[in-house]
Amino acid sequence: MKILVCIGNVPDTTTKIRFDNEMKNLDTNGVQWVINPWDELALTRALEIKEQSGGKIEKVSVINVGKADAEPTIRKALAIGADDAFRIDAEPENAYFIAAQIAEVAKQENFDIILAGKEASDFNEAATGSMIAEFMDINSVSAVTSFDFVDGNVSLKREIDGGKETISVKTPFVAIVQKGICINPRIAAMRGIMMARSKPIKVSNPVQTQVLVEYKAFDLPQPKAACKIIDPVETDKLVDLLHGEAKVI
Repeated sequence: MKILVCIGNVPDTTTKIRFDNEMKNLDTNGVQWVINPWDELALTRALEIKEQSGGKIEKVSVINVGKADAEPTIRKALAIGADDAFRIDAEPENAYFIAAQIAEVAKQENFDIILAGKEASDFNEAATGSMIAEFMDINSVSAVTSFDFVDGNVSLKREIDGGKETISVKTPFVAIVQKGICINPRIAAMRGIMMARSKPIKVSNPVQTQVLVEYKAFDLPQPKAACKIIDPVETDKLVDLLHGEAKVI
């Protein structure tokens, strides 16, 4: 059996976001790129499953839709422990486009289990995982917080309103994971970093898809109002401001 983990190349969450003068494209100067946090959790759990499978999981691969500048992030995934990687050489335009590209590779390579983080920390569309399943016409399970693989049987736990449910699912399928799938993401050790240099990244051209989404422009949030400091003894003034201006009481 083979596991494919989808990884997004996203700005570090501490990055100050800036756009070009036309507000159409991200200004990438000075941006530090990282593995999407939810995808990093998915990768960690996939590696744990492989180690615990007794050889039933043949390999763990990662896949990314992106240009050559995404390869340092892919190499980080390889350093963490992935066996090989796929990169579709295209700009990751939107969830529909990304899902179509990943599904094509997953079908050609006959992956049994596909793991995707619940959303990317840049656009937060939370749609790619389920779209991959639709393109491949296979089952998907969302909000997965636990993944167990015992004697070839897959058991998933997912959050639902008011509690959790346990699901047994047959391969192939897509699991859309969230926080709780593993305790902490793995950190690449020096040995892993050295080994990652020789692990293969298979680069392919994108397949043609419908153009369903076009980004016209971006708007930054309105700047926050200046902070007002009230003397501790002026409680009446504080109450008036919270009631009349902030409207929180």
